[in-house]
Amino acid sequence: MKQDILKTAVDLFLTYGFKSVTMDDIANAQGISKKTIYQYFENKTVLVEEAVMLLFQIISTGIEEIRTQEKNPIEEIYEIKQFLMKNLKDEKSSPQYQLEKYYPKIFHNIKEKQMCVMEDCVECNIERGKKMGLFREDLNSDFISKIYFNCMMALKDKSLFPLEHFSMRMLMNNYLEYHLRGICTSKGLEHLNNYLQINQNNN
Repeated sequence: MKQDILKTAVDLFLTYGFKSVTMDDIANAQGISKKTIYQYFENKTVLVEEAVMLLFQIISTGIEEIRTQEKNPIEEIYEIKQFLMKNLKDEKSSPQYQLEKYYPKIFHNIKEKQMCVMEDCVECNIERGKKMGLFREDLNSDFISKIYFNCMMALKDKSLFPLEHFSMRMLMNNYLEYHLRGICTSKGLEHLNNYLQINQNNN
């Protein structure tokens, strides 16, 4: 029951935002009483924290599964992007903004965990790309991984990129191409151009 409540909460939080969704909304969606939820979660803050951790575990596991396939580093970046978009529902409700504003302690805790996963992922991706001749040899992978993570976080800032002008899908696609064109060799650019041409309708 606890896991079912958490999964329902994650779905609603991503769809409508952490502040907007009430305990009543979760109870109604689950078809149970609010009292039942309080048997497992002391208050909404506890529920938000556990829901955020569940989502983090789902995302981290999915990214790790993609990485173990050791695909071409350029394709790997796009596959991770597609996985994130699917599991984060394109972030139409600005869940990160609501989490940061209304649950800052939870936000900063999860941001640190996300940073560790993403920086390791990007550094390994870059090093593999170097070995394959797709990325430039002179790249500082530690620097780029930090820039990459913080730019990704900035894309979710709705004061910079309001939803009425920028969809998350468009932002992600533009940023990934911007990132890759800055680090690719001529061989990498050729592969990137071919990938984009073949997958222009799928990204």
